[in-house]
Amino acid sequence: MFRPITDADSGASLNFSFDGRAMRGRAGDTVAAALLANGVQACRQTPVSGAPRGPYCMMGVCFECLVVIDGVGNRQGCLVPLREGMRVETQAGRRQPEEIPA
Repeated sequence: MFRPITDADSGASLNFSFDGRAMRGRAGDTVAAALLANGVQACRQTPVSGAPRGPYCMMGVCFECLVVIDGVGNRQGCLVPLREGMRVETQAGRRQPEEIPA
Protein backbone atom coordinates (compact mmCIF):
# COMPACT_ATOMS: atom_id res chain seq x y z
CA MET A 1 0.00 0.00 0.00
CA PHE A 2 1.21 3.49 -0.77
CA ARG A 3 1.61 6.06 1.95
CA PRO A 4 2.75 9.68 1.88
CA ILE A 5 6.44 10.37 2.38
CA THR A 6 7.17 12.56 5.38
CA ASP A 7 10.37 14.24 6.53
CA ALA A 8 10.80 11.40 9.02
CA ASP A 9 10.96 8.97 6.08
CA SER A 10 13.64 10.93 4.27
CA GLY A 11 16.80 8.97 3.57
CA ALA A 12 20.28 10.25 4.26
CA SER A 13 21.38 13.07 1.99
CA LEU A 14 23.66 12.08 -0.90
CA ASN A 15 25.80 14.29 -3.13
CA PHE A 16 25.96 13.65 -6.88
CA SER A 17 26.52 15.67 -10.03
CA PHE A 18 24.56 16.14 -13.22
CA ASP A 19 26.45 17.57 -16.19
CA GLY A 20 29.05 18.88 -13.76
CA ARG A 21 26.54 20.66 -11.48
CA ALA A 22 26.52 19.62 -7.84
CA MET A 23 23.19 18.23 -6.64
CA ARG A 24 21.78 16.49 -3.59
CA GLY A 25 19.48 13.50 -3.37
CA ARG A 26 18.19 11.05 -0.79
CA ALA A 27 19.33 7.53 -0.07
CA GLY A 28 16.73 5.16 -1.49
CA ASP A 29 15.87 7.38 -4.46
CA THR A 30 16.60 6.42 -8.05
CA VAL A 31 18.75 8.61 -10.28
CA ALA A 32 15.64 9.71 -12.20
CA ALA A 33 13.77 10.64 -9.01
CA ALA A 34 16.76 12.63 -7.76
CA LEU A 35 17.04 14.48 -11.07
CA LEU A 36 13.35 15.38 -11.02
CA ALA A 37 13.63 16.51 -7.37
CA ASN A 38 16.45 18.83 -8.45
CA GLY A 39 14.35 20.37 -11.22
CA VAL A 40 15.96 18.51 -14.13
CA GLN A 41 13.27 17.88 -16.74
CA ALA A 42 15.39 16.51 -19.60
CA CYS A 43 18.22 14.02 -19.26
CA ARG A 44 18.72 12.82 -22.84
CA GLN A 45 18.41 13.90 -26.46
CA THR A 46 16.90 11.67 -29.13
CA PRO A 47 19.29 10.31 -31.76
CA VAL A 48 17.26 11.46 -34.78
CA SER A 49 15.99 14.96 -33.98
CA GLY A 50 17.91 15.85 -30.82
CA ALA A 51 14.62 16.49 -29.00
CA PRO A 52 14.93 16.58 -25.20
CA ARG A 53 13.45 13.71 -23.20
CA GLY A 54 13.09 13.06 -19.49
CA PRO A 55 11.76 10.48 -17.05
CA TYR A 56 8.24 9.39 -17.92
CA CYS A 57 7.06 5.98 -16.71
CA MET A 58 9.50 5.67 -13.75
CA MET A 59 9.38 1.85 -13.96
CA GLY A 60 11.78 0.88 -16.76
CA VAL A 61 9.34 0.51 -19.64
CA CYS A 62 9.76 3.65 -21.77
CA PHE A 63 13.56 4.28 -21.88
CA GLU A 64 13.05 8.07 -21.80
CA CYS A 65 15.32 8.43 -18.76
CA LEU A 66 18.52 7.12 -20.37
CA VAL A 67 21.61 8.80 -18.90
CA VAL A 68 25.35 8.31 -18.71
CA ILE A 69 26.33 7.21 -15.19
CA ASP A 70 30.00 7.26 -14.21
CA GLY A 71 30.95 7.07 -17.89
CA VAL A 72 28.61 4.21 -18.81
CA GLY A 73 25.82 5.14 -21.23
CA ASN A 74 22.35 3.74 -21.87
CA ARG A 75 21.56 3.47 -18.16
CA GLN A 76 17.89 3.75 -17.21
CA GLY A 77 17.90 6.36 -14.47
CA CYS A 78 14.59 5.12 -13.06
CA LEU A 79 16.11 1.70 -12.27
CA VAL A 80 19.48 2.77 -10.83
CA PRO A 81 19.69 3.61 -7.11
CA LEU A 82 21.44 6.90 -6.36
CA ARG A 83 24.88 6.56 -4.76
CA GLU A 84 27.18 9.07 -3.09
CA GLY A 85 29.46 10.82 -5.59
CA MET A 86 27.72 9.48 -8.69
CA ARG A 87 28.49 11.38 -11.92
CA VAL A 88 25.37 11.59 -14.09
CA GLU A 89 25.46 13.16 -17.55
CA THR A 90 22.96 13.93 -20.29
CA GLN A 91 22.92 11.23 -22.95
CA ALA A 92 23.13 12.90 -26.34
CA GLY A 93 21.75 10.58 -29.01
CA ARG A 94 22.62 6.92 -29.25
CA ARG A 95 25.57 5.63 -27.28
CA GLN A 96 27.95 3.26 -29.02
CA PRO A 97 28.70 0.01 -27.19
CA GLU A 98 31.93 0.08 -25.24
CA GLU A 99 34.73 -1.77 -26.99
CA ILE A 100 35.93 -4.83 -25.13
CA PRO A 101 39.69 -5.35 -25.33
CA ALA A 102 40.72 -8.61 -27.00
